[in-house]
Amino acid sequence: MAGHEAEIDEFGQKDEFWLFGYGSLIWKPPPHYDQRVPGYIEGYVRRFWQVHHRGTPSAPGRVATLIDHAHWSTLTDVHHASSERVWGAAYHIPSSHVAEVREYLDIREINGYSIQFTPFHPAPFTTSISSPPTSPPPSTPVPGIGEAGTGGSGLGGGHRSMRSITASTTIFAKLETQVPPIKCLVYIGLPENPQFLGPQDPDGLARHILKSRGPSGENREYLFLLEKSLLELSKDSGDDHVSDLVRRCREIEAEEATTKGEDLSGGDDAVDSKERESLGEPLHRHGSTEEQEEVEK
Repeated sequence: MAGHEAEIDEFGQKDEFWLFGYGSLIWKPPPHYDQRVPGYIEGYVRRFWQVHHRGTPSAPGRVATLIDHAHWSTLTDVHHASSERVWGAAYHIPSSHVAEVREYLDIREINGYSIQFTPFHPAPFTTSISSPPTSPPPSTPVPGIGEAGTGGSGLGGGHRSMRSITASTTIFAKLETQVPPIKCLVYIGLPENPQFLGPQDPDGLARHILKSRGPSGENREYLFLLEKSLLELSKDSGDDHVSDLVRRCREIEAEEATTKGEDLSGGDDAVDSKERESLGEPLHRHGSTEEQEEVEK
């Protein structure tokens, strides 16, 4: 225990402070980071089994935590298989800001989460997108305009311009040179913490998420943004547990709307405007901890 505490205190003194985010840190980054790297860790399972303040004291919300795979295998979790990798984003914090960021994270993560360390594997590929213009097609003759013997005015030389610009899009992915894993600090709700719930019935969990709202916002917003952010990291970065909960929530929302006689023809219009704005909000860097609204896992 003393060794672990010493490791925590010393981490970042050599400008090696990296933080792994597997929940809201993916789309709501910490202050002062200067690098953000998509990638994954191994040996863990992500589950919505942690109580959080995206709810009320009488009906607390649910957020993601990590369970050591060895411990997870002893639990009854028949609804979702484990994945070999947990995808997320790693952030580098310059040494000059480590103390400030650590203090802030510790305050925000005090609700059942503790500091652990794990190897982080950067995504092994990059993508580039280009849309070069192609050569325009030749002009084509237009009958009856400026052609000899047709009484045309001769304007345009008997041709109609077809020289519009067209473009093609190429998406290119390439393998990067494999880099060694990066030691990352990560906040995990360990099974012995009082906020850890353990296995949950996914349908009941989805219904609880839909009705929970607290100081940090709607619980469903956290879930929906997590899935969206994960899918943007990599073609392989989806999470079956998260996506299944999203699917169940959407189905329940549709059922409830039908019951209330609401018009569902708009599809995604069933999502409120606040959520739509959140889903479209670009990632941005906060300049100070005071600007940071919330930091979760």
